[in-house]
Amino acid sequence: MTFELKRVSGKSILFVMAAEAEYGPFLRSRFEPLITGVGPVEAAVVLTRTLSQLEAQNDLPDLVVSLGSAGSAGLEQTEVYQATSVSYRDMDASPLGFEKGRTPFLDLPATIELPLRIPGVPEASLSTGGNIISGAEAYGRIAADMVEMETYAVLRACQAFGRPLIGLRGISDGKVDLQHISDWTEYLHIIDRKLSNAVDGLFTALEDGVFWF
Repeated sequence: MTFELKRVSGKSILFVMAAEAEYGPFLRSRFEPLITGVGPVEAAVVLTRTLSQLEAQNDLPDLVVSLGSAGSAGLEQTEVYQATSVSYRDMDASPLGFEKGRTPFLDLPATIELPLRIPGVPEASLSTGGNIISGAEAYGRIAADMVEMETYAVLRACQAFGRPLIGLRGISDGKVDLQHISDWTEYLHIIDRKLSNAVDGLFTALEDGVFWF
């Protein structure tokens, strides 16, 4: 498994993605990400192992960026958004009296804020879970603006190592019910280009000194 720590203005950045399908030619020209595989379990296992190895080498990244595609019934298709918060829709211990989305005995809210912002990139809330969301009824049960399968797990790994996180997602689907994998991949080439523009915005902000962490 190969990846690079991208170094910009004295800061090192680890880019994390779930699948090669989301890693198109525009992003390839900018960085080499850690590809974790799909879903929160794979993201947590692979990123935690990688951060442990980097810590042993005294080379932890200054920043982690989780990026890829997402679904949304309300946001504009193919547009890119940065996550203002992330929640874990799989967690439901409400029969025991816990707030839905809150992990029992863990001192974290059901929705965790992500404070870092890239200038000029639209903002939206994000829900992570192990299931594909499709259809108006499924989206209606989720309060967040967009849905995907990795960012909450990436955040928890980052928290374990004291690393800040930015989440970037391009909206690949959500307007119509999903029937086939091509319904997801159809617009990934457009999202690839727009994600690269957001990444350029991050690089520029770091170089200009208007973005800090």
